[in-house]
Amino acid sequence: MSESQKKSTFFGGAAILAASSILVKLIGAVYRIPLGNILPDDVMGDYNAAYNIYNTFLTISTAGLPVALSKMVSEANTLGRKNQIQRAFHVALATFCAVGLFCFFSMLFFAQPLAEHAISNPKAAYCIIALAPSVLCVCIMSAFRGYFQGHFNMIPTGISQIIEAGSKLLVGLALAVFFMKMFGESFGSVGAIVGVSFGSVVALVFIIVLYFRNRSQQRQRPQSSDVPDPVGKVLSSLLVLAIPITLSSAATSIVTLIDTKLVMSQLTNIFHTVDGLALNADGEGPALDAARTLYGIYSKTMSIYNLPFSMMVPLTASIIPAITAALTRRDRREARRVSESALRIGLLVAFPMGMGLFALGGPIMGLLFPKIDTAIAGPLLSILGLASMFVALQLLCNSILQANSMVNLPILAVVIGGVVKIIVNYTLVGNPNIRINGAPVGTLCCFAVICALDIFIIRRAIPSAPRFLRAVAKPLLASAVMGGAVWAVYGLLTGPLGLGGRISTLLAIFVGVAVYFTLVLALRVLTKEDLALMPKGDKIAKILKIQ
Repeated sequence: MSESQKKSTFFGGAAILAASSILVKLIGAVYRIPLGNILPDDVMGDYNAAYNIYNTFLTISTAGLPVALSKMVSEANTLGRKNQIQRAFHVALATFCAVGLFCFFSMLFFAQPLAEHAISNPKAAYCIIALAPSVLCVCIMSAFRGYFQGHFNMIPTGISQIIEAGSKLLVGLALAVFFMKMFGESFGSVGAIVGVSFGSVVALVFIIVLYFRNRSQQRQRPQSSDVPDPVGKVLSSLLVLAIPITLSSAATSIVTLIDTKLVMSQLTNIFHTVDGLALNADGEGPALDAARTLYGIYSKTMSIYNLPFSMMVPLTASIIPAITAALTRRDRREARRVSESALRIGLLVAFPMGMGLFALGGPIMGLLFPKIDTAIAGPLLSILGLASMFVALQLLCNSILQANSMVNLPILAVVIGGVVKIIVNYTLVGNPNIRINGAPVGTLCCFAVICALDIFIIRRAIPSAPRFLRAVAKPLLASAVMGGAVWAVYGLLTGPLGLGGRISTLLAIFVGVAVYFTLVLALRVLTKEDLALMPKGDKIAKILKIQ
């Protein structure tokens, strides 16, 4: 493979995953937005509360091992050790299966205690049970995804994600409506989640079939003569990298879980003690239902808030093997170049989306969820829009640290940020005058602190660290101007011109896209170096007239 081909591999993989990720997120929006309109606010709260349990188990079982596996496969592939690749994959797959089965049985048999004590919502127990098969399937699937990503082959991951999301859309919405008609409104969330598990099963079958087809083709090629490391050494190498990454990611999920319990219990307590709503000895009653409703509204804003930084998944999945390959060749200049370009391109996507949510929080929620109380939902989404920008930056920073084998220090940053979030939420959500409005403020403070600490670590610990000011300044400036433009346009259209809220929102977004694209070209946010690393980058540079 030529040097130019090697350089394009990273963004080629990122482009494939970006395309699939955008499609998956569009499918997710088509799924979550109608689902949010089908399910009442309190039932949507059950759905999201159970998802926080699911995400915690999923993080424990899949956060570190796929990263560790892709890193080991990338290193072995760079050195031409084909047998070592297979040894690493088989050891990782066995480990994935064991951890996945543990998480599956834990969710299956301890759903009620988890619902009552972990998230303070006893009515979410059936949702937890319905999600148990998905944990096992995604866990096993992650091993195959890590294997393919280590080869810079992002197509299997992308297609399996699309299959997973598409099956969830078709089956989940249908079962949500069916369960509501057959068993009552409160079971709509269970039906939707059964669709999630179904999608995971279908995607797992697909990626397994693809793996065996790939293996049969490889057997026809000349066999490698390298001697793989012993199983014990491979497992030890996997765990040395995977455990710190898992702890870092699990810390975030555990903080989110604690936050869910904290928000639910604080809201329930306020409705009971301040507003005088009843609460029985089992923790159920009108006070819990009122808390579930507020948390459900917050959950619907969270489904929109997740979109900006979810676009970072393609880059974070590609950063680690790309930087690892450069460092294996002892090419620190290339590692820095990839890191800086990934930061700039990632933030070029995440910053305008987050700023747009901040400027148009209420109108966007009204557009997507016509029945929602925008007086509550709008401010929540605006604050979360700002938070999403920090989350995106934190995800990119973590990937750079992980690729440089610095996986312990970020754990401290996450723990500190999590403590900040818990303190802020406990203080603000527990205030009867603030209530649910305190939750997004806690999220914003949490990730702002984590970003500051991550950047400090990168600048102090990594030789030839990416230049953050150069990567961040122009995307942030363009996004801020765009945010002001959409806010002004929306105010003009709904005020003096008297247009309706929905058409005004759509027109403001259209103007924002045009303003942002113009600013990106005028400020020369993308460099020719960035585009040179992308597939067809030279042609893109000529079209955009970037010198």
